Amino acid sequence: MANHELVLGHGQDAELALGPNHHDFGQDHGLGLGHSHDLGLGGHAHDHELVLGQSHEHDHQLVLGHHHDDDHQLVLGHDDHHHHHVHHAGELVLRQGHDGDSETLEVQGHHHDELDLSESHELTLAETHHLGVDQNFDQLSLEQAHELALQPHDLSQAPLAVAPVVQSRTMVVSPEFQLAVGQQFPDVVSCRRAIRNTAIACHFEIQTVKSDKSRFTAKCAAESCPWRIHAAKLPGVPTFSIRTIHDNHSCVGINHLGHQQASVQWVANTVEERLRENPEYKPKEILEEIHKAHGITLSYKQAWRGKERIMAAVRGSFEEGYRLLPEYCRQVERTNPGSIARVYGNPDDNCFRRLFISFSASIFGFVNACRPLIGLDRTLLKNKYLGTLFLATGFDGDGALFPLAFGVVDEETDENWVWFLSELHELLEKNTENMPRLTILSDRRKGITDGVEFNFPTAFHGYCMRHVSEAFKKEFNNPVLANLLWEAAHALTVIEFETKLLEIEDASPEAVVWIRHLPSRLWATAYFEGTRYGHLTANIAESLNSWILDASGLPIVQMMECIRRQLMTWFNERREASMQWNTILVPAAERRVQEAIERARGYQVARANEAEFEVISAHEGTNVVDIRNRCCLCRGWQLYGVPCAHGVAALLSCRQNVHRYTESCFTVATYRKTYSQTIHPIPDRTLWDETADQGQVKVEMIINPPKSLRPAAQPRKKRVRAEDRGRVKRVVHCSRCNQTGHFRTTCAAPI
Repeated sequence: MANHELVLGHGQDAELALGPNHHDFGQDHGLGLGHSHDLGLGGHAHDHELVLGQSHEHDHQLVLGHHHDDDHQLVLGHDDHHHHHVHHAGELVLRQGHDGDSETLEVQGHHHDELDLSESHELTLAETHHLGVDQNFDQLSLEQAHELALQPHDLSQAPLAVAPVVQSRTMVVSPEFQLAVGQQFPDVVSCRRAIRNTAIACHFEIQTVKSDKSRFTAKCAAESCPWRIHAAKLPGVPTFSIRTIHDNHSCVGINHLGHQQASVQWVANTVEERLRENPEYKPKEILEEIHKAHGITLSYKQAWRGKERIMAAVRGSFEEGYRLLPEYCRQVERTNPGSIARVYGNPDDNCFRRLFISFSASIFGFVNACRPLIGLDRTLLKNKYLGTLFLATGFDGDGALFPLAFGVVDEETDENWVWFLSELHELLEKNTENMPRLTILSDRRKGITDGVEFNFPTAFHGYCMRHVSEAFKKEFNNPVLANLLWEAAHALTVIEFETKLLEIEDASPEAVVWIRHLPSRLWATAYFEGTRYGHLTANIAESLNSWILDASGLPIVQMMECIRRQLMTWFNERREASMQWNTILVPAAERRVQEAIERARGYQVARANEAEFEVISAHEGTNVVDIRNRCCLCRGWQLYGVPCAHGVAALLSCRQNVHRYTESCFTVATYRKTYSQTIHPIPDRTLWDETADQGQVKVEMIINPPKSLRPAAQPRKKRVRAEDRGRVKRVVHCSRCNQTGHFRTTCAAPI
């Protein structure tokens, strides 16, 4: 690369010439370098030396000159007819020049102090040199001529102080932000808002001098800046008018991040329209939009608070949601007669503890048309106060989830599960003449087990296979074994089940020991005493995850309204869809029967009496079918409620209607009954007082938010090695904020 020579000279009218145009960047400024410092030039092919001399008290101009010969020189001094003493390419000389002759003062550098000049032409001092720089100095560009002012202080005494202008004041302002004498505003709030928006747009901060109902005076917050504005109220009207304005600035901008007038409310007003269109608008995106539109950088917390302020206005605050719970429960029971809605608070401080809601349409559909099967599950809430949502769900004739009851608790505990199941028991007991013998599916939590045993002593309680499988995978991370476990769970007979366990034992004896410790009657179909109709999991939360995840982040009343609205939509859609069905059975049961009919064509049937049959198959052997008791030796008919292939063969042999031998819950007529009731809308909360029943005594009940916002984190567990005990801990240092105790990568200080 071309050699560069940097010569620092002293002439009577020394200039700094930059580029071929030789723009002057300052006059009458002295540059003094006291004593010799050895500096290295980095990023060049040759070594460079910097020879520093003493400065004289003459007035100098600093000019960068560009020579057009082969070896380029960066000359600091007066480019004249005088001779320049250049030792070799890249050597930097500080000298004093005069007319007619040239006196060179040289102090040769040493090799231990270096000046680093990178390829990006940035000059970095490895040692601290004392350089006084004017506060108005912004930056030096080789393409644009900006003013460069150097204070005439001795460099050995003045520290290097550069005042960066983070937000340069905008010179050209959009017409909407221009202020003029006589400009009027509807009221004082509009006047203040307009002045604030102008300050933000022009990148200067204002300081309020006077502000009351009749006048408003503000000035630029920068010291000694003459900008000032005064507005006053017109007589007899709320209108404010600008009386005087001094719109000249002596300041250059803001030398810090953010803006004094960019408050949380300003952020909220700025992004309000966007948030109403897209509530999922993230604080990070808000920061990017404000920086792009207004050129200011705010903190993440400020953007988050601005968003929360708008969302609170749109959907209500989280605190308000808890306060509205008693009235919301009353509205649920008023608009949907027969529904159950109860809220419980702590008797000491009225803080929220529990909420139970079940709509009358769900109660009617479950009691009169659904299978006697309930799945229990829960999902964690993601709102400000967290909590847990309990779900009790049935299954309609077509196999879809049929939500029955919901519970919200401040935290998931065994005590809260027992309470939820007691509410569920009371609901069913109140709405049925004879409590059906239920089958309940859940995980293995102790609170659920105790609650089922206490409230539903006759129920068949089975474990959800998803939870069993997840626990198995934690112990044995083997997909093959996990698949065999599921096959064992689906096995209809004991022989099939034991065969699968033998396969697992061949692969891992430890896995079989783990499985044997789990009672088979609680999870294996072959040993389970109740009827699960093929449902091995209570995976309710994941099945509803498409919409319940969004609802879990809303205030509690808004969340329950989102759930109610979804149920209302489901009931209507499924009711209308069933009106288009022209079969006897629901689609899922109809498909199962048709598949059984196809398989039954290859069976041989021998009749023992009017109800008992022997069905023979070349691959499956002999199975005994009893059409009166609707059972088969393969157990398929009993477990699924629909005739198996052996039962279908027996029914067809005696010319019986197969559809008549299925459980009633699988018929279209029963399905329509499931969704025959309507979940009614609830009026907007602004109308709750108007819809109150005449003469009804309103009971005042106060519910406060839960105390804790976040669960207590578990303490970190870190093993201390014996050899580390007593050792002095090394103090780490952050290269970003110059503080100790953390690294640059984990620094949280503002930029």
